[in-house]
Amino acid sequence: MGQGQQETVATSLAGAVSEEISASLDPVDAELERRYPGDPGTRQPVHTVYVPGDVFAADTVRSWGDRALAALDEHAPDAEALAAVLGLPDDLAGPVHDRVRAKLEREPVEDLRVDFEDGYGPRPDAEEDEAAARAARLVSRAYEDGTAAPYTGIRMKCMEAPVRDRGIRTLDIFLTGLMEAGGLPDGLVLTLPKVTYAEQVGAMARLLQEFEKARGLERGRIGFEIQIETSQSILAADGTATVARMIQASEGRATGLHYGTFDYSACLGVSAAHQSSDHPAADHAKAVMQVAAAGTGVRVCDGSTNVLPVGPTENVHAAWRLHYGLTRRALARAYYQGWDMHPGHLPTRYAAVFAFYREGFEQAAARLAAYANRAGGDVMDEPATAKALSGYLLRGLDCGALDVAEVARLSGLTRADLEVFAAPRRADLTVSGG
Repeated sequence: MGQGQQETVATSLAGAVSEEISASLDPVDAELERRYPGDPGTRQPVHTVYVPGDVFAADTVRSWGDRALAALDEHAPDAEALAAVLGLPDDLAGPVHDRVRAKLEREPVEDLRVDFEDGYGPRPDAEEDEAAARAARLVSRAYEDGTAAPYTGIRMKCMEAPVRDRGIRTLDIFLTGLMEAGGLPDGLVLTLPKVTYAEQVGAMARLLQEFEKARGLERGRIGFEIQIETSQSILAADGTATVARMIQASEGRATGLHYGTFDYSACLGVSAAHQSSDHPAADHAKAVMQVAAAGTGVRVCDGSTNVLPVGPTENVHAAWRLHYGLTRRALARAYYQGWDMHPGHLPTRYAAVFAFYREGFEQAAARLAAYANRAGGDVMDEPATAKALSGYLLRGLDCGALDVAEVARLSGLTRADLEVFAAPRRADLTVSGG
């Protein structure tokens, strides 16, 4: 064949066949886009902190940071001491310790939930009314003066009959208070606990829709997290995965699935001494949550440890090692968020997160640069892997583990470039068949 000439290829199917098949799959294409829109591309906090409604105060975020710094100064005052406790390699010890201190000074809490459920308990109606109204005032002021955590909201009581009306009223008071104070903050997050049936999720979606209508808000403005704390939320009576139905019942409002370590463990009969986020029962529940949420834009959050780093240094170090290990384990399993129950957990939360991103970012940046430049190398990466690599770097940037300049230096890519790789078109991920 002469240079510049195009080869003529033979086909057997009439053009109408492809058109008919495409037409028959149009509903499937639409369903894929509706049910699996992909990750929203927004920042995901590395943790959630729960504070009872009567304890929450204007200085809660700063107080947690100060208490965490005090614990660090007392029990691991320098990089060498922290490395000895947690087993950090020498090349990570300094950067991790410095970044932990800087984080605790700058942004100690990424996600705060004012708790009106288990951490608050049953109270007289007038008392909870006032606490909910007070929480709205404090949250609104914190966003106004820049002292709020990036994400803040409440956990209401659940949709079960004994507390349903109370939970709805508390939510209404809180949201109304925010609206009266100037509107809903961008970082608003709501948590619905102890969900057992998809219909309870549907009821929450209906409730928020009615609030939006009453206040003239755009439909879908308010989302919420679903807390997974019962066996029935994982496996329904008919053997299907309830949590998948819950996501659909939310009508696009579900933003997260939060695993409740202790309620779920107790529901299965796990004895108190063995209730932990690394128990096989916990692994099973979170694996089901992860598969159900994949591609939907709903994110999975790990649970917590109830072993608090308090008392003598020996006890604090033991609790820190446990928390650090559980956090690292969760990160390796793609659970990028967890619960922290005490200010003393913050040093090891951030140490684990920062070590996770810093120890692998040079290799991730190099692999992504090779992929972007089609340079090859000793690993053959595909679009799906580029998505994972860029997502890893973006999460590291969001939490403060990495700096934009160092990522750009090693990858040759801007944050905008990373965001493009992190959100490829569906066709880009499937064309290679990888």
